[in-house]
Amino acid sequence: MGNADCGIIRAKALSYVTQSFRTEFRNPQSQSAIEQTEISMKKTMLIILVGMITLPLIAGSQEIYQWVDEKGTVHFTDDFGQIPEKYRDQVKEKKAPPEPASALSPSPSIKPSQGKPPPGPSAEKKDILGRGEDWWRDQAMEWKQKLVKAQKDYATAKTALKAKEKELEDAKFKPKSFQRKIQDEIKVLEQKVNEQKRQVDEAKEMLEKVLPRQAEEHRADPSWVRID
Repeated sequence: MGNADCGIIRAKALSYVTQSFRTEFRNPQSQSAIEQTEISMKKTMLIILVGMITLPLIAGSQEIYQWVDEKGTVHFTDDFGQIPEKYRDQVKEKKAPPEPASALSPSPSIKPSQGKPPPGPSAEKKDILGRGEDWWRDQAMEWKQKLVKAQKDYATAKTALKAKEKELEDAKFKPKSFQRKIQDEIKVLEQKVNEQKRQVDEAKEMLEKVLPRQAEEHRADPSWVRID
């Protein structure tokens, strides 16, 4: 039942009680003892009736004020301003119990905060073909070793070539056949020097340009191919 309906019912009940009291009790001095007894019983019944009608309604409102005037009439109102000032000191205030709160939607269960899982071993970085640091370092190390060997062989071949050239210079007074033999040996050494020089250049090219470029193209870490 809405508040408006409660107000209408309460107003009708109060109006009925007031009219009944005024009709029955307006001249108590002219009434006999029997009539006064009957009136007292009616008064009690009316008070009970008012209570039966208004109490359920009172429960639906917030505050109800009750007072009794000088004629013994019981009054009810939910507006304190409607109470005459001379009766305000005897007003009884009735507070209705609060309406049951609507069932609250269950709050979402709060899951216990879960800490971050302990960091596991970091995943090894790979290039786009799945090759890791070890593979690229092995490539760089292999070419580094080739460079070192080629540089050593180049130095050895060059030393041998200079020695033969010196020997040929010293053999200018020796037979031509001996000089031709030395010249043939010099040609072989020159080829060897050139080959070692080519290997040195190739190893340097791989270490300084080719491997870094390949690492970049395959999204490998450039530091993997740096060999000091």
